[in-house]
Amino acid sequence: MTLFVTGGAGFIGSEFIRQAIARHRVINFDKLTYAGNLENLDAVAAHPNYSLVTGDVCDAAAVAEALPENCDAVVHFAAESHVDRSILSAEEFVRTNVVGTQVMLDVARHRKVKRFLHISTDEVGGDMDPDGWLNNASPLRPSSPYAASKTAAEHFVRAAVHTFGTDAVITRTSNNYGPYQFPEKLLPLAISNAVENRPIPVYGDGMQVRDWIHVADNCRALLMVLEKGRAGATYHMGGGNPLPNLAVLKLLLKILDRPESLLTSVTDRLGHDRRYAVDFSDTTAELGWKPEISFEEGLRATAEWYRGNVEWVRRCRSGEYRNYYERMYGEREATAKKI
Repeated sequence: MTLFVTGGAGFIGSEFIRQAIARHRVINFDKLTYAGNLENLDAVAAHPNYSLVTGDVCDAAAVAEALPENCDAVVHFAAESHVDRSILSAEEFVRTNVVGTQVMLDVARHRKVKRFLHISTDEVGGDMDPDGWLNNASPLRPSSPYAASKTAAEHFVRAAVHTFGTDAVITRTSNNYGPYQFPEKLLPLAISNAVENRPIPVYGDGMQVRDWIHVADNCRALLMVLEKGRAGATYHMGGGNPLPNLAVLKLLLKILDRPESLLTSVTDRLGHDRRYAVDFSDTTAELGWKPEISFEEGLRATAEWYRGNVEWVRRCRSGEYRNYYERMYGEREATAKKI
């Protein structure tokens, strides 16, 4: 198939492309904002099935120019995703996550795209009860501006299904972790700080419960949903083992042989939800998918990856990764590659 992947230079999008490239042609359409890192795609940059177009999902003309008519599928990752940033300012989240999704749906329909896979999040369900699990019967109660924007995007996808008969599928996933995650997120930040014996910030009492899934497991599920999922359906993916953030960080410090004294309490996030947990039994029953990587195994491998890629982390923190093309190809070739 030919897949038009938005936001493919991000953490989850790049893993999806690395998995998909062996059997599908991939066009990566990415604005290359701060979270878009082309170093994440070094392994496929020269692959004959891969091409890159830089552009904004809110720019209908740019999307229409890049999106082939009768393309097999749009895989829509592109989104602003950091909750703390959405609390500081929600405007860009509404623009990218809501307007951008509607633009992609409109252009995909006009270009006669066969399937639209929309990547959502467990956060659309809001704060769960202590024994609650997000599934297709759960109400949508977003708590943060980020979650609200993703919920709105889901509604536009469903509206396209109902109004225009769009073949669209939605996936909701729990917290992803693994290599190449931008170091502002909890686990890469904690790993990087621990390696350098720097304090690790812990929001409030650290007892916020999250369900963790390795990004490789998530992307295996996404490929299955893309290829076999029912039009109009919503599928859930998670690790099945919700844990308090404090327990996760203590396990990480044990793996890294660092003292728990590095854990440093900071003021809690505004409106911080206490629990997210995903019931993925529907996905298992219908598609046969379940996570293969245990959390401790995946966390060990992730910690080793960051410990072995301190230069990647340094370039992310300094912003040097934004000069990828100039480093790899030189200025003239960089312009040609971007086009």
